[in-house]
Amino acid sequence: MPGGSIYVQQDAKYAGSSPQWYYEKFWREAAKSRQRSRMIKAAVGFVAGIGLALRFGLDLVPFYGLALAGVVAAADWWWAWNSFRATAVWRGRRHGEVITGRLLRRSLRRRGYKVLDGRAIRGQASIDHLVIGPGGVWIVDNESWSPDTEIAAYGGRLFFGEKYGTSVAKPLVDTADAFAEMLTRETGVAVTITPLLAAHSGSLPRGGSVTAEGLTLLKPRLVARRIKAAREVVLDDAQIELLARTAARELQRS
Repeated sequence: MPGGSIYVQQDAKYAGSSPQWYYEKFWREAAKSRQRSRMIKAAVGFVAGIGLALRFGLDLVPFYGLALAGVVAAADWWWAWNSFRATAVWRGRRHGEVITGRLLRRSLRRRGYKVLDGRAIRGQASIDHLVIGPGGVWIVDNESWSPDTEIAAYGGRLFFGEKYGTSVAKPLVDTADAFAEMLTRETGVAVTITPLLAAHSGSLPRGGSVTAEGLTLLKPRLVARRIKAAREVVLDDAQIELLARTAARELQRS
């Protein structure tokens, strides 16, 4: 490819034939259409603002029309930009593990949880985050799919669009079991580990999460909330510290 390197393999997300490249291309090309639509919505907001001002006998009638038009335009811009930004991990513009790690620390550390990033058992699969706290132990991984990929569960099976999700769920469930076995053996503290997958892009059901085949997939902002929802205290401070120190020592950085 002109301008490329024969020594460095190009990331497919930036190649001219990738779904991510086309998504960004179509987004840019649709800018004028979004602007026209925003102007129409703002005009409707202006008329509605005028109507409401007249209905309630308010002074400075044009001001309320302009104010509502501005609110409508701003809300439409925010919705469009937020929808595009939500695909940043899938497009390779942001790193999912960085986003989730920041959210976990912000929400959990002050509640006595330990968050370790990028851990692996030698020769086995790695995970992005290991969370240890009063409510138990979790592993959290990050993934993204195209925005139109429906993530759902039917009959206890996980699906990504029309494809089975076993190839995604089973490795994480197996890794959780392997981590739990290692921590239990090294510390003498019996633990089970719950696997979670932060889905940075893709269409999740209403509520933002789905559980099937031993794995829960949910939006990144809901991961810490799910962990905090474990009300039962199963680990005390000494056990949390022991497990965290052991994990830091025995699990290599991935």
